[in-house]
Amino acid sequence: MARYSRNDQAGVDLPKAKLDRKSLSEALRVFRCLTPYRGRFASAVLALLTASLLSLAFPYMAGGIVDHAAAARGLPAGMTHANREALLLLGILVLQALLSFYHSLSFASVAQRSLVDLRIHVYGRLITLPMTFFSRRRVGELSSRLSSDLIQIEDTLTGVLPQLLRQATLLVGGVLLIASTSLQLTAIMLGSLPVLVATAVVFGRRTRRIARDAQDRLADTATIVEETLQGILNVKAFSNEGHEVRRYRAGLERFLQTALYGARVRAAFIAFIIFSLFGGVVLVLWSGARLMQQGHISFGQLTRFILYTTFVAGAMGQVAELYAQIQKTVGATQRVRELLEEPGEMDPPSPATTGSPSFPRLQGCVEASHLHFAYPTRPESEVLTDVQFFVKPGQRIALVGPSGSGKSTLIALILRLYQPTSGMLRIDGRNALDYPLPGLRDQMALVPQEVLLFGGTIGENIAYGRPGASLEEVVAAARAANADEFIRGFPEGYDTMVGERGTRLSGGQRQRIAIARAILKNPAILLLDEATSALDSESEGLVQAALETLMTGRTSFIIAHRLSTVRTADQIIVIAGGRVMESGTHDQLQSKPDGLYRRLAAMQFQDGSNAPSHGSNSHESAEQ
Repeated sequence: MARYSRNDQAGVDLPKAKLDRKSLSEALRVFRCLTPYRGRFASAVLALLTASLLSLAFPYMAGGIVDHAAAARGLPAGMTHANREALLLLGILVLQALLSFYHSLSFASVAQRSLVDLRIHVYGRLITLPMTFFSRRRVGELSSRLSSDLIQIEDTLTGVLPQLLRQATLLVGGVLLIASTSLQLTAIMLGSLPVLVATAVVFGRRTRRIARDAQDRLADTATIVEETLQGILNVKAFSNEGHEVRRYRAGLERFLQTALYGARVRAAFIAFIIFSLFGGVVLVLWSGARLMQQGHISFGQLTRFILYTTFVAGAMGQVAELYAQIQKTVGATQRVRELLEEPGEMDPPSPATTGSPSFPRLQGCVEASHLHFAYPTRPESEVLTDVQFFVKPGQRIALVGPSGSGKSTLIALILRLYQPTSGMLRIDGRNALDYPLPGLRDQMALVPQEVLLFGGTIGENIAYGRPGASLEEVVAAARAANADEFIRGFPEGYDTMVGERGTRLSGGQRQRIAIARAILKNPAILLLDEATSALDSESEGLVQAALETLMTGRTSFIIAHRLSTVRTADQIIVIAGGRVMESGTHDQLQSKPDGLYRRLAAMQFQDGSNAPSHGSNSHESAEQ
């Protein structure tokens, strides 16, 4: 019996690819992961083929035993040959069992080891892909590449490939041995093949089309779940749990209708195959009985023929399922290969790599020269236009302006998450693109408005700034960030689990952990993207004090809607519509009667509000 894929058991119907020379040769590139284990893989294949050939000896020797028993005609001495045949057959079965154990274990071992290597390689490539790639893909789709697709490849190595080799050996060997037994019966058996093959092709195409439709319906429901869980706060705030359940139920009803229709088609196909295969066996049995009655074949030959016919029928019955699994595997390798062939920002890191390659510490001089940028998904809409500025080492630079003006995009360019469309960004007088990317980012730190904490402990999240840091270094960074006191207030202290995305901590606590992470990293260039805008006054005061410690001696870029937080900046750059409208100190910009900064400041302080503007209209926020 062919082993069904775990993806099928889980209800995941992977896309099938057309099997031709090109698709198979491309799929073999992915299976190069077997190269380090080719010796054991080859021995497993040899053991499998040998065990399959030994299986073909069973019907032959069974027929011999029957003939010897018939020739003995009840005489005890006449059973000698039959006994020898039975003992030999028992020995063959023992050898076959040992070979089966070896090849099953070997295929599993090779598959697991090679798939671990492939998973590491694919994951390493995935996390080095540029932000432009992730803006075009959904997280669920990418996760599927590391789960469903690789599971399909694993199932092929451990189950489908051995079954394919075994069934092919039984089919070819069985037909040859049947032909050597009786050409007349072989012709009767093979006469039904064209009808079976044609029916299998027609049904196969139809069931694949229905399966694709069902998978599309199921994917729609998965999208509903993903959107609901990502926006669970809005769902609960608007009390729309019932609406989401109804929407999910409607999607599942559409999937169910398609899936049940596909089940009816497959059931009809299976019923036809069973009737045809076993009907063929009955026809052969009836024809063989007539030939035996006429003296053309012996009872042992008929027994041998029936057993071989069962082998061949079973092998034929598995061909359609194995073919479909091979199609799925080729489709899975195509999706995995797409990831591996995507150009990354850098070479995938080795599993043994710790940290980033370093070079002499940056001074922190940053210069933008006629900088233009448009997101790759909307090249016609320029986000930054002819941006120019010069920042000396250690200066604090405030980026202010309306929402969507390009401030966060400029931070992303400094961090080299994207590359300028034209113009140049220089760091310490050198084109930023000329620096090794891992080493450059290793000397930068970002403290965003929405802090993402990983689902580990507080200590592990702080140490993320510099993996391998000692506990003493982590505690020192937490103290500098005004975080040590609240951390020690938890029963588990630094071993406290933060929960998924840090949900067990308040906004101010998450921000101070992010600042501690940045302090531990000790960057030359610090990027603060509205790090205090979502906090209450008490939390803001603690975070602001921590930021003062963090910014000391570092070039710091500060995005802030609250202009009261940027008054002490060495330089304020006012951006609107993707352009630098003006720059200078707070006093210089306030002295301009018609300046944009002065108007923004007047609007904030006239309204008596320091609240940030949370409006977000633009492509900029959508792309971040």
